[in-house]
Amino acid sequence: MKLAIVGSGLIGGSIALAARRNLPDARIVVVDSDRGVVDTALRINLADEGGDDLALAAGTDIVVLAAPVRQNIDLLKAIPDRVAGDVLVTDVGSTKAAITDAARALPPRIRFIGGHPIAGAASGGIEAVRRDLFQGRPWVLTPLPDDDPHPTRRDDLDLVERFVKKLGAEPCRLSPVEHDRLMAYVSHLPQIAVSALMQVVGDGVLHEGLLLAGNGLRDSTRLASSPPGTWRDIASTNAPALETALDDLIRALQRLKDDLRRGDELERVFATAERWKGFLG
Repeated sequence: MKLAIVGSGLIGGSIALAARRNLPDARIVVVDSDRGVVDTALRINLADEGGDDLALAAGTDIVVLAAPVRQNIDLLKAIPDRVAGDVLVTDVGSTKAAITDAARALPPRIRFIGGHPIAGAASGGIEAVRRDLFQGRPWVLTPLPDDDPHPTRRDDLDLVERFVKKLGAEPCRLSPVEHDRLMAYVSHLPQIAVSALMQVVGDGVLHEGLLLAGNGLRDSTRLASSPPGTWRDIASTNAPALETALDDLIRALQRLKDDLRRGDELERVFATAERWKGFLG
């Protein structure tokens, strides 16, 4: 296999590292606009060749777009002009409908299957790569059905699923729309809510008040250190589903506010939350 990875942060670099271990005969090409990142990838043997030119992806079996969400969409649109021949492309972004829509405008020689590994770490960048990042983790693929104007080829889906399994992940399938709806609740809403919570608490008590905070606030706001640029891309490409999830949360908070003195709603919410938390462990 010859593999091209476009973007060499935590996810892209970890894909390269896992491929090195589990696909020892694979030839890995790294493409990144940051020449320093490419040099690092070559120095630590994450890749056999690399550079900043997307044309390096020509002739590969799979091209993995591992840049931020909006950048992946721009890269996908650039592939017809920059990469010769037939190309099978997947990505690792946490929204799927927007990039799938962009893929529908590509010429037939460029085939796309959306992907999203449900994996991450507290630190990002090529320095944080882990060979076991995807081990046992779900990796959502969003192929298009046979009745779609641009259906996914069965052999392409089989190849990407085999590749994902070789990285240690467990592939599963969702439609792009259903993926985005689920991620709005289990990933995007928690990030927005936690960041808003930390902003409200910080503005309300300032530095001196935060000195009194216990582990509860620290544990529940761990996500508040996430980079805003990444989440601007995610929010803007999943706005309809995220709006629905935010509306649900706002209604729940309003019901709690309206019933603070009686506490019936608080008791109901806490009991339901405890039950659902049991599924997460």
